[in-house]
Amino acid sequence: MQIEKIKNKSFEDIKKVSKDGKEYWSARDLQPLLEYSKWDKFKPVILKSIEACKKSKNPVEPHFPHMGKMVKLGMNLERNIEDYDYHLSRYACYLIVQNADSSKPVIAMGQTYFAIQTYRQELEDEANLKHLSEDERRVFLRDELKIHNKQLAQTASKAGVESGLDFAIFQNHGYKGLYGGLGVKDIHKKKGLKKSHKILDHMGSTELAANLFRATQAEEKLRRDNISGKDIANKTHNDIGKKVRQTIKEIGGTMPENLPVPDKSAISVKKKMIKKLGVK
Repeated sequence: MQIEKIKNKSFEDIKKVSKDGKEYWSARDLQPLLEYSKWDKFKPVILKSIEACKKSKNPVEPHFPHMGKMVKLGMNLERNIEDYDYHLSRYACYLIVQNADSSKPVIAMGQTYFAIQTYRQELEDEANLKHLSEDERRVFLRDELKIHNKQLAQTASKAGVESGLDFAIFQNHGYKGLYGGLGVKDIHKKKGLKKSHKILDHMGSTELAANLFRATQAEEKLRRDNISGKDIANKTHNDIGKKVRQTIKEIGGTMPENLPVPDKSAISVKKKMIKKLGVK
């Protein structure tokens, strides 16, 4: 999928390849595509995205290398503008779209584009585990989700989601976004689960991948935008869930509430695997 063409160009159309074979995007080319009329209005978005990169503890230089240019001033005089342009990585473009003016339709399309690309990467990562059985993939993704849920809880607590009840409500908002309005109790009923069953332990690998995507994107959004307040955090999680659902629809996937329920829980499968390996 490509961003809807603007002025006969799309995000992939303006991609360039360096001499050493690495893809990059010129910020000067990206500026008109995202409908910023002047560089002075677009540059603050780049600087904000650089700060987001730093907060994510990612190195800035590989993603935002600035490129200088000699500019003529007249009377045979020239001046070197060190940050005339930036050669942006795909991740840098993602951050820019996330930090740009969301009221513009092209920005919304850009955010959808990157959501799809990220989710496809999640699925590709899962596909790389194809040498494992479905049950083994489930255990792997379930363990990954446990880790990211802890990170999500820590980040949400900084936003004001402090008590256990607060977090349960926060999580329910995320589920409702991803599952088309179905909360935890509704999902239990839809999938025929017992009250004591944990939803995540009764998901297949594809459904777990969708929830992993939801958790990682929600954590990043809360942290990047410095979300403050339980109500705003809950809405943010719900919006992220809806975005993931829309992404699944865009790639022609099955909605998570309609995916089959495995016969065995991830916990029982993991116990069996550990026993088989002889690990105490």
